[in-house]
Amino acid sequence: MLVLPAQASLAQTAEETVVKHCQSCHNAGLGGAPALGDNAAWAPRLDKGVDGMLATVRAGKGAMPPKGTCMSCSDDELRAAIEHMIAGVR
Repeated sequence: MLVLPAQASLAQTAEETVVKHCQSCHNAGLGGAPALGDNAAWAPRLDKGVDGMLATVRAGKGAMPPKGTCMSCSDDELRAAIEHMIAGVR
């Protein structure tokens, strides 16, 4: 697991956030979610950069509710989860 230096202060690790709040939809690409590891699905999102993706996660999109069901997540936790999910497609 890739551990970012900033993660030391997070309530949960990026991987924990993804497992608890993201992977159920992103593993299978449910509701239009880009599937983990699907470079083509992630490509247009990567063009927004992490800050753009964070804004989308905060607001919600399509079937994804605001904060992707992690209402207690900080922006830092959400950013770390995004970076964790896109690490394999950059």
